Amino acid sequence: MALQGGVMVRPLAVMMRRQVRTIRPDATLTEAAGLMREAKVGAMLVQAAGSYLGVVSESDLVRKAMAQGLDPAQTEVRAVMSSPVITIEVDRSAHEASDLMAEKGIRHLAVTQDGAIVGMVSVRDLLRYFKNWGTV
Repeated sequence: MALQGGVMVRPLAVMMRRQVRTIRPDATLTEAAGLMREAKVGAMLVQAAGSYLGVVSESDLVRKAMAQGLDPAQTEVRAVMSSPVITIEVDRSAHEASDLMAEKGIRHLAVTQDGAIVGMVSVRDLLRYFKNWGTV
């Protein structure tokens, strides 16, 4: 941990989820919702042929699918996923992650190390950090 302007800064590596959950772009929204519930996560990376194509989140399911009356049993993840994947490097601060999320209007960031995705960080992770360690 480092001190930055009198506020303790923890690298994202400490607060991120290291197990990256993925789903295929042709999976249904029903499958996505079930996998998110089982894993207790709010978003998953959409992956095909070893590449990350986007992110599907609870917000995508509600705002893009349910609000438009799409059939979750027939609609594929690719129809509502957010793309491209927004990332942040693992050595960045929680403040930088918070700023990036606010700028992009998102709640989840993929965390990278040397260009490879190594985890995910959510708004909830950042709120927990700010509650315990510092202020925005």
